Amino acid sequence: MTAGNLDVITFLAVFTSAATTSAAGSYPTVAVVDYVYGCMKANGETRAALENCSCSIDVIASILPYERYEAAETFKSLGLQTGERGVLFRQSAPAKSAVAELSRAQAEAEVRCF
Repeated sequence: MTAGNLDVITFLAVFTSAATTSAAGSYPTVAVVDYVYGCMKANGETRAALENCSCSIDVIASILPYERYEAAETFKSLGLQTGERGVLFRQSAPAKSAVAELSRAQAEAEVRCF
């Protein structure tokens, strides 16, 4: 094995280790990617935005278990429906609580990562 191959193997081992120890590791990959993709669209598609958005989902994941994150995102999404269909998802106590909890986690992520 050459020194160059050893460097690549060492890098991949460190990268893989770091990736598996992130707080977002408890979230499904598709949820993490969806969050980072949306965050980057909102904050510019730069390397800095990628790093900030990745940090952000890690912070959120350290605060909210995935089940509560998923519930809040569902309430937010369904709350976009107009009229009576969306009222339950915007105005019920569980919806307000879940969305407020997610908003607090996102605010903490904003402070820590951006």
